[in-house]
Amino acid sequence: MSTSADRKVVLRDGTRASLRPLPYDHPVAHYLVEQVQEEYVRRYGGRDAAVVDPAEFLPPLGIFLVAEVDGVPAGCGAWRALPEGVAEIKRVYVEPAFRRKGLAQVIVAALEDGAARAGHGSVVLNTGQQQPEALALYADLGYLPVGGYGIYACSPEAVFLGKELAVAPESGEEGSSWAS
Repeated sequence: MSTSADRKVVLRDGTRASLRPLPYDHPVAHYLVEQVQEEYVRRYGGRDAAVVDPAEFLPPLGIFLVAEVDGVPAGCGAWRALPEGVAEIKRVYVEPAFRRKGLAQVIVAALEDGAARAGHGSVVLNTGQQQPEALALYADLGYLPVGGYGIYACSPEAVFLGKELAVAPESGEEGSSWAS
């Protein structure tokens, strides 16, 4: 299911993957979001209670990206606009069979690129103490602690991270930023 907006990537082990934008309420996106929620249930005992409106992940307000390997949903990630030029990264997830290949780094890089091309100067996210892999990923990618926000602002298990972005000029290439 390839489109002109697909971005092809090669992972650390040579696996070829593609990233493509989908609406948050698309069946493939829904499947991956449910996998994220099941991960939260296993690690924290419950689903993420943050309110998410699917319209927040439609350009130019945001984007939901799906990563596929040989047509199989392998991971996802999204960003949505917050006030004051900030974008929030949400729902970064990689299916267990595709972990440790660099796919999460590819997804986050694409999200950062899209947010920057949409004019956002920084990104923020929240994760938790029960996700050491996520904490290591974001540390490796240069994320630093930021103030808490949203419904988990005072949660002792919540970790809030952020990163400044170099705002990229629009390239003029259709589909290159997934944010136009």
